[in-house]
Amino acid sequence: MAKQEDMAKAFEAKTGIAVEVIPIDEKELGKRATAAAAAGDLPDVIYHTLQYVLPWAEAGILDVDANNDVVKELGKKTFAPGALNMAKQGSKIAAVPVDGWTQMIVYRKDLFEKAGLEPPTSYANITKAIETLSSNDMFGFVAATKTDENFMSQVLEHVLLANGVNVVKKGGIKKQGNKLKKALEFYKTIAKASPEGELYWKQSRELYFAGKTPMIIWSPFIMDELAGLRDSAPPTINDDPTSSELASKTGFITNFSGPNNKKGAAWADVRYFGITADADTDEAKQFILYSMDEGYTSTLAIAPEGKFPVRRGNASDPAAYTKAWSKLPVGVDRKAPLTDLYSADVIDNIVAGLDTANRWGVKEGELSRASKVINSQFINRITRLYIDDQIDVDEAVDMINTALAQFN
Repeated sequence: MAKQEDMAKAFEAKTGIAVEVIPIDEKELGKRATAAAAAGDLPDVIYHTLQYVLPWAEAGILDVDANNDVVKELGKKTFAPGALNMAKQGSKIAAVPVDGWTQMIVYRKDLFEKAGLEPPTSYANITKAIETLSSNDMFGFVAATKTDENFMSQVLEHVLLANGVNVVKKGGIKKQGNKLKKALEFYKTIAKASPEGELYWKQSRELYFAGKTPMIIWSPFIMDELAGLRDSAPPTINDDPTSSELASKTGFITNFSGPNNKKGAAWADVRYFGITADADTDEAKQFILYSMDEGYTSTLAIAPEGKFPVRRGNASDPAAYTKAWSKLPVGVDRKAPLTDLYSADVIDNIVAGLDTANRWGVKEGELSRASKVINSQFINRITRLYIDDQIDVDEAVDMINTALAQFN
C-alpha cells in the first residue's frame, strides 16, 4: 500500500490528478466489482487477476475500447504476447497487462550436468532424470498430491497443458482421450518418485532446500528464499542459512512439453489494469500510461520475484523494463537484486515463460467454465486414486470425462 500510495503521489505531482488507492482482499474482488457495477459506482481503474478479464468484459464492467487504446498507445509489440492473448476479446485487448509470474520446474543444474542429463524441458527428460538421480538419499521428484490444495490444481494443470490437454472448448466441455492418458501416466511417474503422504508446496520446498530432491514445481516466489534472504524459510543444504549456494546450483524451466505437444506450455498468473465502464476515461488512461511507463519500475518493485514485467521495454529500448526489473532488490530479512543471485540466461528464461503462457479456457473465452472445473478439484481426486493404484489409467480418463460432462 505504501509503495502504491507513493506512486499515486508522484502521478499527482506530475499531472495534478489525485488518486485514491483502495485495498481489496483478492477473494472479495468479484463480489465487490459486481455490486459496484450494479450501483453504478465502480472505481476508475481496477487491478485484477486474469480470471476476471473476459467475464468482466462480457458483463460490461470493463471499458474494452479504453483499455485497448492504452495497449495500442504503449505499443502492442512491447508486451509479452501470452499476456495479451489471454486478454483478447475479438480483435481487442480487454484489459492492460501489468505483471505476472510463471510456474517453474526448479532443478539442480549441477546434478543434471554431472550426470550428463538434458534440462527438464520435456516429460521424457524428466522421466530420465528421475531414473538417473533417484537414490536412498534422493527423491527423484516432489510432486503435489494433496487433493484439496490449490497447489495440486496448479501443478496438475501445468503438467496437463504441457501435453496439450484442455478441458474446455468454445461453448462447452472437451472430451478427453489419449493426451490426458499420457499426461496422467507422467503425473503418476513423478508422484511415485516422491515421498509418500499428502504433499503440497511446503514439502516440495523443504526437500529441495535440504538437497533431498533434484526437481520440484514451484512459483518464482521461491527465488529470494532459495538465495538465503528469508529467515523463515532458509536453505538447509549446508550449515549457513544465509548462503546463496543453492541458488547458484539451481536452474528454472517455465515451458515444458509432453509427447503430444512438442511446443509445450507454460502456466502463468497474469494481472491487469482495467478501466471500468464508470471511469473518468481520460484520467484513468493517463494513470495507466504513467504506471506502465515512467512509473513501471515502481509498480514492479512492490514484489519483483512475483511481478515479472509483461511489458518488456519501450520504443527507445525494447528490453528497458526487463533490465530495470532484474536489478530490483528482492528478499525479506536481507535484500539483493536478482542479477546478483542468478545469471542473465536464468532471468531471461523465466521472463520468456510469459510469451507462451497459457491457462485452460482463455483462448476459448471459457475461463469461467474452466475455473469451475478446477475449483471443484475432482481432477485432483481422480488423479490421486490412479496414483494410489486404486483405479487404472483408462478408468481415470473415463471418470474425469463423466465428471466433466456435468459442466457442459
